[in-house]
Amino acid sequence: MVRIHVGQPFLQPTLIQAGVFIPKKPTRKAAALAMTVAHLSHRDVSGQKPTAKAEAQAGRIMYIEQKAGDLQGAARIGRVTFSKTGRTLYYAGKKFQSLKGAGFKSNYCDVDTGDDYWISGPKRNGCDGLYGYSPVEIDEDVREEYWREIRRQPQRVHERVS
Repeated sequence: MVRIHVGQPFLQPTLIQAGVFIPKKPTRKAAALAMTVAHLSHRDVSGQKPTAKAEAQAGRIMYIEQKAGDLQGAARIGRVTFSKTGRTLYYAGKKFQSLKGAGFKSNYCDVDTGDDYWISGPKRNGCDGLYGYSPVEIDEDVREEYWREIRRQPQRVHERVS
């Protein structure tokens, strides 16, 4: 008669035949899986970092510059949200689609109007535009986070222009 016996949590099942105990060594994969399961079952989920998808849907602070045929145009720093697939950006009621490298000095276009835009992550040094620094208005809802987290200059949180 063969009985299966589960021993320690990091060991695979062992066979007991005719009263003889035959231990089986765990494979690396099984041991790693068992350790991960044990770790996750004891972890506090309240302090977890959100997933990349959840962060994308919550939005990201970005530099948005309207090109409209010129090399430099009106620019802002604001919170952009993404679609579920991440291919479409939303900002201030506008919907942007990637040009996938086909644009001239632009990387996104407004789906409704066809206007070209340069949208990118803000830089710590403040030179967010395609051609370096120019004063840019910062949206009120992201102003504090922009100065504290991105620029790392908390003394400037009251400033509305970078």
